Amino acid sequence: MQGQELYAFIVDKLDDSKARDIQVLDVTGKSTITDCMIVCSGNSSRHVNAIAESVAAEARHAGLNFLSLQGKDAGEWVLVDLGDVIIHVMQEETRDFYQLEKLWGGTAVGASA
Repeated sequence: MQGQELYAFIVDKLDDSKARDIQVLDVTGKSTITDCMIVCSGNSSRHVNAIAESVAAEARHAGLNFLSLQGKDAGEWVLVDLGDVIIHVMQEETRDFYQLEKLWGGTAVGASA
């Protein structure tokens, strides 16, 4: 699974976990570690952790290349590294502060409410 099929799979799993404001960013040529970042929000540290754990479990179950899960201790910003895609699950305040979409200037390849 790769490209649009991979992005759609991840967005679907994030949506199943009630992640908010899901943004898929194409960072090809802007990052040497990945071509795609997906940024989404959760309501609380518990919700952020649950979203990240759920998408990581679904990725493993689908046989995707799962590399790491970081940031669970604080629960403000949890990163799920799938190699081809890096997922940032953030509390709204943290997301507003870091503004990853603006920082990376990626082209949105998809979005969900």
